[in-house]
Amino acid sequence: MITLGQVGLGYWGPNLLRNFQRLPEARIKAVCDLDERALARAREQYPRLICTTRPEDLFLDPEIDAVIVTTSAGTHFPVAQAALEAGKDVFVEKPIALKVEEAEKMVHIAGASGLILMVGHLLLYHPAVTHLKEMVDEGKLGDIYYVYTERRNLGKVRQDENAMWSLAPHDISVALHLLGEMPVMVAAQGQAYLQPDLEDTVFFTLRFADGRLVHSHVSWLDPHKVRRLTVVGSQQMAVFDDVEPAEKLRIYDKGVDRTPEYSSYGDALTLRFGDIYVPNIEMREPLRLECQHFLDCVEQREQPLSDGQNGLQVLRILDALQQSLDNEGRLVYI
Repeated sequence: MITLGQVGLGYWGPNLLRNFQRLPEARIKAVCDLDERALARAREQYPRLICTTRPEDLFLDPEIDAVIVTTSAGTHFPVAQAALEAGKDVFVEKPIALKVEEAEKMVHIAGASGLILMVGHLLLYHPAVTHLKEMVDEGKLGDIYYVYTERRNLGKVRQDENAMWSLAPHDISVALHLLGEMPVMVAAQGQAYLQPDLEDTVFFTLRFADGRLVHSHVSWLDPHKVRRLTVVGSQQMAVFDDVEPAEKLRIYDKGVDRTPEYSSYGDALTLRFGDIYVPNIEMREPLRLECQHFLDCVEQREQPLSDGQNGLQVLRILDALQQSLDNEGRLVYI
């Protein structure tokens, strides 16, 4: 049995609390939040919970093996750092921190102390993304040309981070997962329509050394709820649509074939329109899988799929994108 403490019961915190409480290998002993109303709701749902407004109560408890950090993004670093320095394994929601040097320090502390540091890049645990990753690694899509993503909706408008910092970590983490490397340069453009200096709509591009591209649109000011990722390969194309209730991943046997021998320029490229099929994927709640993965890593002392280094990579890209955003979309090298 792994004993946990959780700091933060805001927007996403109750979902993690629910999932960890339902896993037989874990128990959450104590929760912490500055909002007494949030603590009251947690106590009503889980009467045996110890509730406190002091995070150090969790860090100093010798029974607590690991700490879940689901506070606001700006406090991820001080809370997670304090937990790591107290010798606790840590699960921290995305982004890992708001400054690269903060994330580097967290990764260093965890590595030097032999502690588990995991970042909540939820989509890496989605069964459809797992299946898509297997297809990419097995070469079933051929050479990957480019990826584009859309993550937009009307709401939830945040006041402590722009739409890119709130939404883009999901798509950036998946893109790095699928392509297996860091981009060499990035660019971003956006606009703040609702709140001064807080962009609610951002378009950004990641360029890789071999010419592959990732292009994304994130927004919380849009008439449609869209959560879609498209991968275009030389042999096949794939679309992961997380809004679809059932057919979340579709594979398109479409492309452009190069003819080895041709008599005219027009015959050199041939369009191919094949079948569309939906893989049979056993769908399980990604958040439950993510929580289970953290417990497995704590028990077996293995590095998580979304470990501190992965969180640091995503943060380096976000930091470079913000530099581009602040300078009217100029290219920033990583």
